Amino acid sequence: MDAFYASVEQRDSPDLRGKPVAVGHGATRGVVAAASYEARKFGVHSAMASVTAMRKCPDLIFVRPRFEVYKAVSAQIREIFAEYTPLIEPLSLDEAYLDVTENLKDMPIATEVANAIRQRIKEVTGLNSSAGISYNKFLAKMASGHNKPNGYYVIPPAKGAAFVQALPIEKFHGVGPATAARMHGFGITTGAELAALTIEDLRARFGRSAEYYFDLSRGIDHRQVHSHRERKSVGAEDTFSADISTVVEARERLAPLADKVWRVCEARDLQPRTITLKIKFSNFEQITRSKSLSRVLGKREDITGLLEVLLAPEFPPRLPVRLLGVTLSGFDHAKANTEQLTML
Repeated sequence: MDAFYASVEQRDSPDLRGKPVAVGHGATRGVVAAASYEARKFGVHSAMASVTAMRKCPDLIFVRPRFEVYKAVSAQIREIFAEYTPLIEPLSLDEAYLDVTENLKDMPIATEVANAIRQRIKEVTGLNSSAGISYNKFLAKMASGHNKPNGYYVIPPAKGAAFVQALPIEKFHGVGPATAARMHGFGITTGAELAALTIEDLRARFGRSAEYYFDLSRGIDHRQVHSHRERKSVGAEDTFSADISTVVEARERLAPLADKVWRVCEARDLQPRTITLKIKFSNFEQITRSKSLSRVLGKREDITGLLEVLLAPEFPPRLPVRLLGVTLSGFDHAKANTEQLTML
């Protein structure tokens, strides 16, 4: 979907259309959850601090997020996907992989399927979407951002390797800043330079990831579209209206977060072994502290006890705290997608 949260807000509030809009909790605290294309022209983007976004775009309009509405629209879009294929792998509320090799409409050309889906989404939701069309997941993902907004891009098999080799290495989906910096240290700045290395060279530099990088640099990705992905973690976090500095305040803010993640685990029959505490300071620096057990966390009180252990060394904090988060992971019986729940 194109600027999904912001586009929903502009759809539902005509006075926001054509204006720079950011979905977030305000201009002074928190981060931008989504930015309209009008805001993006000023350099505003998701995950940017709200104060930075306002400096870049003084006329930016902040709208509080309505996650229940976004989830409802996402469900409509998933229903449309299901009209064309049962092989749907959601990545988030606004993005998914679809395998349309054998689709329910018996349409022989993937581009026609993609554009039919985009048209249906527009008819049903009033929203624009973009599609990446290719013969594997990596290239489809790369193509999906190539003609945004409201467009599509096709990478056929004959052009896959050339497309990848022309890419800067930091544009590779799945290559983050740390990995990109490491590759730069080895003199690897493009897909072509990555492809020039032998598998032995890659193993010496990247260990178990060598085969993956070897294949990607040649336009190869063997991953299948999985309609059921294993849940890796359940998390909740909260950005505070005023910074906190005491362990008592921290306990009070963490209690509803712990309740929320535990309710999800109980509802989904998930049995975690690991708990992670996230702390973001007033200067936006963040740290995480984790604790893993040899047994599963069997009751809500286990979370409280472990959070006390993780909090103790960090309080009083060296700087005021603007955000706390709790994540449970290491499940014995995971059944669904990774999910991040945000306190409103």
